[in-house]
Amino acid sequence: MAFGLPAHQPEMQAPVCPRHPDRPSYVRCQRCGRPACPECQRSAAVGMQCVECVAESNAAVRSPRTAFGGTVREGKTVVTFSLMAACVVVFLGQFAIPSLERELLYAGVYTGSEPWRMLTATFLHSTGFLMHIAFNMYALYAIGQTLEPMLGRLRFLVLYLVSGFGGSVAVLLLEDPRVGVVGASGAVFGLFGALLVVMKARGGNYMPILILIGINLVLGFLPGVNISWQAHLGGLVTGAAVSAVFAYAPRGPRRAVVQWSGVALIVAVLLFLTWWGWQLVPGKLFDAV
Repeated sequence: MAFGLPAHQPEMQAPVCPRHPDRPSYVRCQRCGRPACPECQRSAAVGMQCVECVAESNAAVRSPRTAFGGTVREGKTVVTFSLMAACVVVFLGQFAIPSLERELLYAGVYTGSEPWRMLTATFLHSTGFLMHIAFNMYALYAIGQTLEPMLGRLRFLVLYLVSGFGGSVAVLLLEDPRVGVVGASGAVFGLFGALLVVMKARGGNYMPILILIGINLVLGFLPGVNISWQAHLGGLVTGAAVSAVFAYAPRGPRRAVVQWSGVALIVAVLLFLTWWGWQLVPGKLFDAV
């Protein structure tokens, strides 16, 4: 008895890559079993995985965190060097553009019309006293090497900017509104305050930084010294408050929420004080703007 073959035998289709359907692939992912073309193949500990499975694995791995909840970063303190570079560039710009300092400095009378000066002034420095920028940049560098890795880049940047803002708020409340101020001292003193809080929270020896803060605060009150103690004091208190939120927020999955909510509350208080301080500026000075 003879048996014939079917007239039309269906052809076996080659497996294709899901991401590239025009590419046959006989290599399958060790994790999901789907075909993967050479472009979509990634080496794994055992065999090969597709790009989707590798992405899912990476997403499931939590990024290492610093002691205060920031993301651990390898390499240089990018934010510290970026802030230093910004201050130096603006400082050189003050020589190239004589009106730059006048356009960016802060005085209480500018609060209502040009409030951004409360931050831009922190990137200016006295062109007639080079030690002004030299001291601030050295302090920023020295403290930044410690605080930025401990807090993480974003928290360190927020600490610096909010401290600078806090210094300007203190100038508005405690200084003659016609007196202009420049310098990163408010923000730098915020870093001093933050370092003091961090060292205390970690059980370290905070007395040296406490003595350094005391000496620098006293210098601002000496007669003939043209230093804005108001900015120093405001930055110091603000920086200590922000770092306390970062350092003492309870550990757990909601730690970041608590930290950023605390920072938002501090900013809200500073904004209220700004509004209140602006109401105290005598109306006759508005014409000076």
